[in-house]
Amino acid sequence: MTTSGLASKLSGGQSLRRFSCLELVSCSFQSAVMSSESKPPTPTPGDTYKGWLFKWTNYIKGYQRRWFVLSNGLLSYYRTQAEMGHTCRGTINLATANIVVEDSCNFVISNGGAQTYHLKASCEVERQRWITALELAKAKAFHMQDLSGEWKVPLFMFALPQSSSSPSSADESSDEASEAPNASGQGGGRNMEIQSTLRTLGSKVEDLGTCNDLIVKHGSALQRSLSELEGIHEAADMGEKIRQVTERATLFRITSNAMINACRDFLSIAQNHSKRWQKALQLERAQRIRLEETLEQLAKQHNHLERAFRGATVLPPSRSNMDLGSKGGMSGKGDASDEDDDNEFFDAMEDPAEFITIPADPKYHRRSSSNVSRQSNETGMDDLSFDELSLASGPESPQHLEMEPVRRRRTRIPEKPNYYLNLWSIMKNCIGKELSKIPMPVNFNEPLSMLQRLSEDLEYYELLDKASKCQSSLEQMCYVAAFTVSSYSTTVHRTSKPFNPLLGETFELDRLRECGYRSLCEQVSHHPPAAAHHAISEKGWTLRQEITLASKFRGKYLSVLPFGSIHCIFDKSANHYSWKKVTTTVHNIIVGKLWIDQSGEIDVVNHKTGDRCHLKFTPYSYFSRDVPRKVTGVVTDKDGKAHYVLSGTWDEKMEFSRIMQSSKSESGAEGKQRTVYQTLKAKEIWRKNPLPEGAENMYYFSSLALTLNEPEEGVAPTDSRWRPDQRLMEEGHWDEANAEKQRLEEKQRIARREREWEIVKAADTPEDAVHPDSYQALWFEKMDEPTSGESMHVYKGGYWETKDSGGGWDVCPDIF
Repeated sequence: MTTSGLASKLSGGQSLRRFSCLELVSCSFQSAVMSSESKPPTPTPGDTYKGWLFKWTNYIKGYQRRWFVLSNGLLSYYRTQAEMGHTCRGTINLATANIVVEDSCNFVISNGGAQTYHLKASCEVERQRWITALELAKAKAFHMQDLSGEWKVPLFMFALPQSSSSPSSADESSDEASEAPNASGQGGGRNMEIQSTLRTLGSKVEDLGTCNDLIVKHGSALQRSLSELEGIHEAADMGEKIRQVTERATLFRITSNAMINACRDFLSIAQNHSKRWQKALQLERAQRIRLEETLEQLAKQHNHLERAFRGATVLPPSRSNMDLGSKGGMSGKGDASDEDDDNEFFDAMEDPAEFITIPADPKYHRRSSSNVSRQSNETGMDDLSFDELSLASGPESPQHLEMEPVRRRRTRIPEKPNYYLNLWSIMKNCIGKELSKIPMPVNFNEPLSMLQRLSEDLEYYELLDKASKCQSSLEQMCYVAAFTVSSYSTTVHRTSKPFNPLLGETFELDRLRECGYRSLCEQVSHHPPAAAHHAISEKGWTLRQEITLASKFRGKYLSVLPFGSIHCIFDKSANHYSWKKVTTTVHNIIVGKLWIDQSGEIDVVNHKTGDRCHLKFTPYSYFSRDVPRKVTGVVTDKDGKAHYVLSGTWDEKMEFSRIMQSSKSESGAEGKQRTVYQTLKAKEIWRKNPLPEGAENMYYFSSLALTLNEPEEGVAPTDSRWRPDQRLMEEGHWDEANAEKQRLEEKQRIARREREWEIVKAADTPEDAVHPDSYQALWFEKMDEPTSGESMHVYKGGYWETKDSGGGWDVCPDIF
């Protein structure tokens, strides 16, 4: 075969191959068009779509029913259909708007922060009809706005709808948003243009691969021919070899040209579409920036509203409604045009109070002193304060109330480093999980152990000192109830978590010479984490508790659920009180400033007399006109008769009032009877101590908390003060603290495996082996509490004797 023949055949083969590739692209394109045309089009609304929707106005009026009209890429709304001819309440351009689905009936339309409509349909089907109509109108408006003629990706293809139900719902909403433009002719054409371009590029890549194989093959053959040409000496063979070399060189040149042409075509196609893809990427980036700015603006508005509501005082109903109505327009959801006089409400405002208090009749204030004494002996006190009545008559009143300090304790700790922490990047994988089983970096922590936080309950120990001197059990109940509330006052700004104690870790708080009490905590269980606490005072009271914490992260907030009981026993009266803790909730995990709320109910019970105090911690609500962090309570005797009312806040103060008369009010609008208590003038029983100067830079520690991790001689080697990761974090070495924390956790896991192995090895048969989680505490033993009958760890003695003897800590395990 001649060189020209080979060239002609190869060139014809390449042309045939190229034609086949183009033919394949064309056939695929036509097949896709025919496939799309064969399917029946999705029924979509016309250019104009109308209907009723509920629109959020403000926090007072909630959702209001409005008439919405979608026409020519504009969404307008009116109060009624009759207003369409003369008054439009608001209009938003869908060409630059974002459409986000929140749940089954709610969705949000926003154009970057200037306008935001929070809408709610009557049902999920109606919401989906509106979403389809809005997405199609948005795609059409966006296309009409593109005057340059270049292809653009609609913004809603990049918007990820948010859902509060489940992670999968966000994916389903995203699929619906991406399918919406495909239903229209323009969206389908763009999608098929992309698919056609990708198929063309794919065919070019295949051509490049084929040319590459041919170049390698013909190059090797040409190299062999040249090598053979060098070894020929006879003239007859020389001509034949030269002819072969020439043919192979020609094949190599043709194949190279084909590859160069394929590369040129690939580059041309890529360059033509790179501008469009780059523009689409820029649009996506701009959209992301707008979303971030909108999110930041919403967070600022949220914080502003929070400060406004938290700082507001309790006003009369008429003025409160007027003030709150004027502030409603400032929220991210309200519009000034909706501040009308309609009375159509769709959201509940707040739960009605269980009881109300009114001033008692003046005749109760004109009693003689003897009558007051007689009343105080029966029920506790009258219009006199606790100190004026019972403390003055107590046998220990001459003693000074505050003992001289023995040592000067520190008033400052190293300031918290200003490290950036992406909380959401870490917490997003913890939704619905038990956080006590998930290793967390020290960035989440404060330089205190959970045992030290438990000891902070004794910051207002003076309340128990005063309670021990009370002559009346009802009066004593008021002090104990105030003490239960005071333990939450240290948590109002403490958004960081304490260190999880290691198994066998202890913490002593020896304030015997300064305050008259001693306290000891020990971590008695690891799964679930449980800590036992025992405190005894020279003033005649004993406090013991065992607390187990369970925490759940729900995405927007973190709930901490305490389990276990607290017991307080007074030596003089033998009164035995018990109660449980309420739920702690940390809000704004994803966006905004973290804040803590306490909610739930506490029943303080005197097991000796049957007296009871029911405390209610009201959860914070934007719709409530009450003061934030409100706590109310009623002290009743064993017969259920109410004697005292307590009221206040868990972060500031508590007051008590003597009940002189009670009655039932008529049923109100809520259809529930409420008790009306006539009370004497309220007296303050507890007030929070002010925070030390600069507390905002020291984890918002109180004066007592600043001293808890202060190094102290003579404590057990298992004391939290010796914990190295906690000490490193307090000193500001967070990287070293993280490494040390991982070392301690691994050491604890190794110790547990060894303990399990020893238990199994000591047993005669596997059935005789004790449960691997069983662990014997060092200073506490588990027993049934005789009064309540519950099982809990109780201090068995030995710790303070060991310390007072000057050592002997050989029994303590090596946990650090």
